[in-house]
Amino acid sequence: MEQMRMAKDYDYLLKVLLVGDSDVGKHEIISGLEDGSSESPFCSGSAYKTTTILLDGKRVKLQLWETSGQGRFSTIIRSYSRGAQGIILVYDITNKWSFDGIGRWLKEVEEHAPGVPKVLVGNRLHLAFKRQVAAKQAELYASRHKMACFEISPLCDFNIRESFCELARMALHRNGMERIWRSNKVLSLQELCCRTIVRRTSVYAIDTLPLPPTVKSHLKSYALTSSQCINTLMNNSKNRRVKTPTQTNSTRNSCCIS
Repeated sequence: MEQMRMAKDYDYLLKVLLVGDSDVGKHEIISGLEDGSSESPFCSGSAYKTTTILLDGKRVKLQLWETSGQGRFSTIIRSYSRGAQGIILVYDITNKWSFDGIGRWLKEVEEHAPGVPKVLVGNRLHLAFKRQVAAKQAELYASRHKMACFEISPLCDFNIRESFCELARMALHRNGMERIWRSNKVLSLQELCCRTIVRRTSVYAIDTLPLPPTVKSHLKSYALTSSQCINTLMNNSKNRRVKTPTQTNSTRNSCCIS
């Protein structure tokens, strides 16, 4: 019973890996997020935390793995990147060397997790007066490598949720989940009216309604694409076949159609 309850806590589960040089603030990014947090039971060089975000009415649970930027943990990157559905590449906007090292991390990720959606994150925006990496430079780099780009500040809680939401959206679209966005769209007033009218009448009775011809035409088009109306059409056609008299004395009875 407990397992069934826990299974309903989210709609989708994604594994996200945070990579980047040491002291770029990866732990700062995930430390302020709500939900359960614990150290990874598999490796002391990787911090693990879960958080749940609401994305277009769907609960997306993120498993966030923050790996150490030191070279001796490169084997950890290779191991965890293989099962990741999203990658956060982190650099410090006040440290040009951390931005220059993104290429090395990107190469490592592409080698072991090709095609996985990635977001480039410039941390410590609250220290913009010490900026060494221009925002335009980061945007051009991200665009060249087909990544989204955000500048964030854990201290001000700025753009952190937005960057995770964008990565989750990219990951779900990559895995064929585009339909979740369409199911939560707000219906227009016209579509709501059409749905209500079609539910209470048949396609043959639309012509008898006291409505303008253009509205009737739209209703017919909507009805023909409705599964409910298709069933009505099938039932009506069956009834018509039952009511048709059988011609016993007809010259067509002698004809055999094959």
